[in-house]
Amino acid sequence: MAKYAVVKTGSRQFIVSEGKLITTDKIKSEKDKPTDLEVLLRFNDETGEVEIGTPHLPKKAKVEIVEQLKGDKIRVAKFKAKVRYRRVQGFRPQLSKIKIQSI
Repeated sequence: MAKYAVVKTGSRQFIVSEGKLITTDKIKSEKDKPTDLEVLLRFNDETGEVEIGTPHLPKKAKVEIVEQLKGDKIRVAKFKAKVRYRRVQGFRPQLSKIKIQSI
């Protein structure tokens, strides 16, 4: 039974199925603690049933936070020609790896 859903976390949307691992922006919750995400659309592959939310469905997706981690470092550089102006700043995003338990 293949169920798919479009879930929203923060400002991003992901196409997920049960048991899938995704990495997203940090979710303020503890590790191994169940959390809910908004479901915008749900699709059942066997029956062809589609549910579309306006803007989201009343049911939530149950997820578990597997790990809180940091992403790769990004370097941001500013440069102005002819005036010897150079600035380099680093940034590491805070991320959460989550597992979809049920849709």
